[in-house]
Amino acid sequence: MAAVAEGLEPEAAATEDAAQDAVDAADAVDAEPGDPPLLVGSRLSLDLYPGGCQRLLHLCARRSPQLLEVQFMQLSSHEDPRLLETTLAQVPCSLRHLRSLVLRGGQQRDVLGACLRGSLTTLPAGLSGLTHLAHLDLSFNSLETLPGCIPQMRGLSTLLLSHNRLSELPEALGALPTLTFLYATHNCLRTLPKALGALSTLQCLDLSQNLLDTLPPEIGGLSSLTELNLASNRLQSLPASLAGLRSLRLLVLHSNLLTSVPTSLAHLPLLTRLDLRDNQLRDVPPELLDAPFVRLRGNPLGEAPPALPSPPGTPMIPEMPRLFLNSDLDSFLVTPQGCSVTLACGVRLQFPAGATATPVSIRYRLRLPEPRLVPLGPHDSLLSHVLELQPHGVAFQQEVGLWLLFVPPRARRCREVVVRTLTDDNWSDLETHLEEETPKRLWAHCQVPHFSWFLVVSRPVSDACLVPPEGTLLYSSGHPGVKVTFPPGATDEPRQVYMQVVRVASGELRALLEEPGAAASPLLCLSQSGPPSFLRPVTVQLPLPPGVTGLSLDRSCLHLLYRTPPEATWDDITTQVTLELTHLYARFRVTHFSWYWLWYTAKTRVEGLARKAWERLRLHRVSLIALQRRRDPEQVLLQCLPLSKVDATLRRLLERYRGPEPSDTVEMFEGEKFFAAFEKDRPDCVQGRVCFVFYSHLKNVKEVYVTTTLDRQAQAVRGQVSFYRGAVPEDVPEEAEAARHRKGTDSPWMATLPIKLPRLRGSKAPGQGQGTSLSLAPLNLGDAETGFLTQSNLLNVAGRLGPDWPAVALHLGMPYRELQRIRHEFRDDLDGQIRHMLFSWAERQAGQPGAVGRLVQALEQSDRLDVAEEVRAVLELGRQKYEDSIQRTGLAPPDPSASPSPESAQA
Repeated sequence: MAAVAEGLEPEAAATEDAAQDAVDAADAVDAEPGDPPLLVGSRLSLDLYPGGCQRLLHLCARRSPQLLEVQFMQLSSHEDPRLLETTLAQVPCSLRHLRSLVLRGGQQRDVLGACLRGSLTTLPAGLSGLTHLAHLDLSFNSLETLPGCIPQMRGLSTLLLSHNRLSELPEALGALPTLTFLYATHNCLRTLPKALGALSTLQCLDLSQNLLDTLPPEIGGLSSLTELNLASNRLQSLPASLAGLRSLRLLVLHSNLLTSVPTSLAHLPLLTRLDLRDNQLRDVPPELLDAPFVRLRGNPLGEAPPALPSPPGTPMIPEMPRLFLNSDLDSFLVTPQGCSVTLACGVRLQFPAGATATPVSIRYRLRLPEPRLVPLGPHDSLLSHVLELQPHGVAFQQEVGLWLLFVPPRARRCREVVVRTLTDDNWSDLETHLEEETPKRLWAHCQVPHFSWFLVVSRPVSDACLVPPEGTLLYSSGHPGVKVTFPPGATDEPRQVYMQVVRVASGELRALLEEPGAAASPLLCLSQSGPPSFLRPVTVQLPLPPGVTGLSLDRSCLHLLYRTPPEATWDDITTQVTLELTHLYARFRVTHFSWYWLWYTAKTRVEGLARKAWERLRLHRVSLIALQRRRDPEQVLLQCLPLSKVDATLRRLLERYRGPEPSDTVEMFEGEKFFAAFEKDRPDCVQGRVCFVFYSHLKNVKEVYVTTTLDRQAQAVRGQVSFYRGAVPEDVPEEAEAARHRKGTDSPWMATLPIKLPRLRGSKAPGQGQGTSLSLAPLNLGDAETGFLTQSNLLNVAGRLGPDWPAVALHLGMPYRELQRIRHEFRDDLDGQIRHMLFSWAERQAGQPGAVGRLVQALEQSDRLDVAEEVRAVLELGRQKYEDSIQRTGLAPPDPSASPSPESAQA
């Protein structure tokens, strides 16, 4: 080959060929019409659209001088690994002043909604030449070891490694002299390097959701550390050297295996929160037990310690291991010894000793619900996501305990919560016990003989009995007046029979029939195993409709309705059975089971009305909302809410969002599909049409970004988002055609809500996102005497902070939890993180003295003296203008040293 003849290795030749192919293919890959610009000021965004690597190679091949100004770059790691490596090799040469590099995965999801990891497994060695790099984000990738170039990035202050596959961190990491923030959550770390204690500038360390069982004593050398998160590991003890963390404010240790904690933790001078929940602490030092900042829930405090060792010669029973797993897609090993497992998705498993004869690898996955995975009866409600445990069908020698976490429904009368599972291609409900974690969160506990699919369902109370040949009586536990009598000989072999009763509100029936005297009995569902019919008729007793008695009713108004499977139509069978009436009940005999309903109405043809009434019983009344974030109008929140939750949800959201009133009431079935589409001037959703599946007790909410092909410099763009029933079609109709589709009784259209992208005024500061100048409310921080910072001043400060913003936020007193929320809400938008942090803090300072001084102090403490000096200059200019103004108006005495003016002398 020519490449070998020129002295290149075949792999290098292939890489070079791939790079050349990418450049050739990218010649026509500039920002397409309607796409936001890729390069704005000092920010290069290549992660929103496919082909980011090709676009960057194209820009590098053209040697655009703008690349030398780039300080912030975002590139998706969902690319071909070879192409990604080739592209990153070009970065040190073309983007020499880069300060922030984001190479995250996780933007793409599989068909069930789970985040996909990026393809990044290493970094080119040449990236160590990025001497200005201060912020590096490699989250949601496939790193198994830390790339060797990272410890050589001596200017690095923020390193984000969460959601990878790292099993260890190198000792060389301790050579980073300015590292301030290190996040490595959701990995597989088992040990920590001793050199970690040499990071004297480290302020925030988050190692939660790993496999750590010990901490090196050197960790006590982190003299600047203010926040340490070690939650959901396997720690059994803590080193005494933690007492050396004199700057520590937050220490999170929940969900470990701790049996004791050092007393010295109570003497850390700045500690404001110590989270020790869900450990094995039986005894806690009094200094910690009485401290208000300590959380201890979920520990066996005061319980008797484990039994003393058995006498010599007695076989010892090993303690059951406990595992804390840290991913939504993971596996673990179960041995004959058994184990207790806690999954990150709100699931607990307990394998008793002897459940398996040999070690078995268990895999699990939490899936988003969708109709093909969620079997629901006509009156069932889904309360959880779908848990898959593998291997399917493997029988255990002892039943395994399973706990699923859920939020209980409000309406619980005559309803019950069960765990539903798939067994031999049939779904069945397991015997379920409820355990309270908090008043608003319950555990559904059941025993499972093998693994499959599991979900939590709310259903009408189901009563069951085994009918022997001798006959028996079955009655409803929620409606004692509902009974079924099985005479002797009704069956020649025992069969299982089930009964469900659904309450009916007579008011809705009267409204449907437009008849004040109409009423209906409870809805009765009877089912059975075995042959479809009984050998002898069984007697069913139903209460008469409310307000109707056997002594006063008009028998011509009484209708017994029967639901015909599988068409789900209702038939009036009053003339086909013999109705025996008492003062309160009606009895009739049947030979096979289905749904039965007793109506009292003057209507003569009730079959069609019964179908509509049954549909109404299963419909949920909801409203649809579309809100735009106040700080960034291009971010749109779409949600479907039950009417009972609309007001409370809007009160919570309207601090950060604004938009039109919710839609008119819409009725939807549990598990019904619908989608949202952007219309009119067509601000298009970046992720395409937004599909939903409605479940009344789960959150039906999605946030998307919208953009437009129209020029927002000239005018605001007004559009609208419409909601339609059904799955997303290939082509969403244009506005005119969509309007025609809204007419007619069978229209899939449900609602339309307006949205508006405001006009962009003036030029944007480097790195400033679209719409920022209009999305921020007017704001003056400070006072006239000490000086004001206006909205424009704060925007300039935000544009200068870059990846140093978390340090500034912490020095401003912002809680770490709020920092995490801001990072999550603006996952791929560094500018959005900074602006939201700064303006949300400023709004809370309204009317408080000294706010500007606190901002300057926080900037100095974060080593941003350059920005602090700029703020001081602005304040000094403002104070000078203020003094000049009050002197001009005669409110201040003139300077005695100043010479009098001719006018004053003459006066």
